[in-house]
Amino acid sequence: MHDGTISRRELLKRGAAGATLLSAGSLLSAGNAFGRSSTTQLDTVRWISPRGTLQVMDDFNLWVPVKMGYFKELGINAKLIAGSVSDALASTKFVAQNRADMGYPSPGVLTASIDSGIAVKSVWDVISGQVFDFALPLNSPIKSPKDLKGKTIALGSTGWQVIVDPMLVELGIDPKSVKYVAAGAQWTQAAATGKADVALAWEGLRHQLAGQGLKLKYLIGTTWSKHPSNVYSVRASDLEDDAKKDLYTRFLQGVVMGLEFTRANPRAAAQITYGSLPDLRKTLKPQLALDSMLELAHAYGTSHLRGQGWGYNYQAGWANYLKVVHDLGQTKKLLKTSDVITNELQGPANKQANVNKARSDAKAFKLSAQFAATKVDPGFKM
Repeated sequence: MHDGTISRRELLKRGAAGATLLSAGSLLSAGNAFGRSSTTQLDTVRWISPRGTLQVMDDFNLWVPVKMGYFKELGINAKLIAGSVSDALASTKFVAQNRADMGYPSPGVLTASIDSGIAVKSVWDVISGQVFDFALPLNSPIKSPKDLKGKTIALGSTGWQVIVDPMLVELGIDPKSVKYVAAGAQWTQAAATGKADVALAWEGLRHQLAGQGLKLKYLIGTTWSKHPSNVYSVRASDLEDDAKKDLYTRFLQGVVMGLEFTRANPRAAAQITYGSLPDLRKTLKPQLALDSMLELAHAYGTSHLRGQGWGYNYQAGWANYLKVVHDLGQTKKLLKTSDVITNELQGPANKQANVNKARSDAKAFKLSAQFAATKVDPGFKM
């Protein structure tokens, strides 16, 4: 299906049907709203991905605390929701509708949602920088991201346009000059087979696509973009409730422990994540799985490497982004950073996480023969 630029109104009408609920790899029903699980007596946090699948290495920082029992020790029953690839706003709408508690939207989805009255707010900037790239066929004549003017760009859904438009503006390209192709789950294949000039991609996806046999080259977003990336967001009203703030802070403590575990022993984190994803194991070998995870792990460490702890929302980057999306018409009003982000949970989560335990567990973790044979790039850091 070929789509040109869709209106903001049309974007916000996209349904959330088809979302799938998963917990540690098992199917679940939607269950009760925010609160304690009747079977485990743990506080449930339902986290929803924007991808339509959990069969990726991206969420290693969640699978590690799930499998190592960190969430449980923190009183958390973490349920991971795959979401819907066809509905770009599912990760905010589900949260607003109390069908999930924490979403993982891109900045474009987050801001369009807030502007439309979906009251959510970022509490954790996962990367604190650009994660998105563009994938091209190996024989593509495109040499620079500025060459994207007038080209055809493949997306998983038309809703992803709110991700790409601001990137084009940052490059000095009028988004109206490009043509978008909504190709569903086959959007990267569209670029590989020449049905589109380029496809939206992101860090962590490159090695997965290589493992699936797709031969592509990439324009890496961090080489030109200063915009923020996907965040963990919650209902804004929950930030007025001390009990819910405590719950989400504990969840983020588990995330910090997952990141610190990964930093201490990347191969162990990759083994845990890989072992949690049966479908991914059919298409990706352990070394490529590790390489995919390392792409993202480095990016997830952006604010940590700058001394701000994990998950820090940078005010300046967000302020610039908010102006761009307002000028584009993606938001009717110029949102304030305080409407969109807060670091009030980020600081306590970093301070209270049991970092020493995570590091100790990582160093003591026994690798399988498969992952003992893998290699970490000596320049890797997070």
